[in-house]
Amino acid sequence: MVPIIQVALDLLELDRSVEIAKEAIAGGADWIEIGTPLIKSEGMNAIRTMRKAFSDRTILADMKTVDTGAMEVEMAAKAGADVVIVLGSAADSTVLDALRSAHKYGVRLMADLISAPDPVKRAVELEALGVDYVNVHVGIDQQMIGKDPISILMEISEKVSVQLAVAGGLDAESAAQAVRAGARIVIVGGNITRSDNVTEAARKIRQSVDSPESIDIRNRVTVDQEIREIFKEVSTSNISDAMHGKGAMKGIHPLVRGKMIGTAITVQSFAGDWAKTVEAIDIAKEGNVIVIYNESKDIACWGGLATQSSLNKRIAGVVIEGAVRDIDEVETLGLPIYTSNTVPNAGDPKGFGEINAEITCGGQAVKPGDYIIGDESGVVVVPGERAYEIARRAKEVNKTEKRIFDEIRRGGTLSEILKLKKWEKL
Repeated sequence: MVPIIQVALDLLELDRSVEIAKEAIAGGADWIEIGTPLIKSEGMNAIRTMRKAFSDRTILADMKTVDTGAMEVEMAAKAGADVVIVLGSAADSTVLDALRSAHKYGVRLMADLISAPDPVKRAVELEALGVDYVNVHVGIDQQMIGKDPISILMEISEKVSVQLAVAGGLDAESAAQAVRAGARIVIVGGNITRSDNVTEAARKIRQSVDSPESIDIRNRVTVDQEIREIFKEVSTSNISDAMHGKGAMKGIHPLVRGKMIGTAITVQSFAGDWAKTVEAIDIAKEGNVIVIYNESKDIACWGGLATQSSLNKRIAGVVIEGAVRDIDEVETLGLPIYTSNTVPNAGDPKGFGEINAEITCGGQAVKPGDYIIGDESGVVVVPGERAYEIARRAKEVNKTEKRIFDEIRRGGTLSEILKLKKWEKL
């Protein structure tokens, strides 16, 4: 049986959603899901519009019903949905009432296991209640902290015979894994809808689910490797957006340009005292970024000799709230350096200060082990304990911007595409 690709339209703008759905279908998508954000934004008109635009396609309404099951199924069915999605964690009475309404109006019912406390147990119960499909779903916020649906799917597929859907950050590789694990319906959202080439993105998913055995499954990498790989793909602007505008250092600019990614070795020193700044090089390991607060912007605590020493240790870069000298030398050496000033004069190595204490640099608190990312726009600090989550969220920001950029290239403007006037705060 050929797997079904269901494209989830979790957008706010209906016209954009229709266009993206057309492009996804051209790449091989089968079913069109009207996501909860779109239903909340446009109401039942979103379903009516999609029904009219795609009369030959299965239309799903992600109502996320948790109460008034019959009423919400009736609403969606009358608007043109073929499948209505309820929350799997809804009470049995709600699911049963939704099923009665689905039978009355000739539609099917999918139960979504997102945030279910015990998804395996609940899947068995939902099958017994009589739902048509069970969606093994790990939500976006859970994905951001490293959860994925494949392992849950594998366990559920051994317990039930109901048709299984799967959702949760799927790409071509994980879509193939899902089919191998027993999924009949593969639900893909952002990795199609936020692509700058939706048709090609859908085509890749189509190829992977049609021939899952041909997809090479990558070896698992460490969490640190994955974080670094994602930070390579995204900009500091993406990362700051993912942190709701936080994390950006103030007054710190690229001196020696180049992408910089690493974990912090911190240095607190005093005006012009460069002893601790260079001693930190001996402590640092490959892939670290040395982050220095030196108190004075008028006396250099860093120069060419320290830069060459850092290259010997394969340090990823240096961030200094303070001053750098020997600019000709450090530019030639090429180590990424971000600083607040350049001067010719240096201080003396007196040895005051601390290494690997929490410091403030560029107005941001920096702890040892925090991730430091620098590019042409500046430097951002990502707390180490949230690095995986922020990296994943930044990747989603990056995807969204690529799609919007593609729409602008076609002739739109940013405010038109995002319907800014509609969503201005009243």
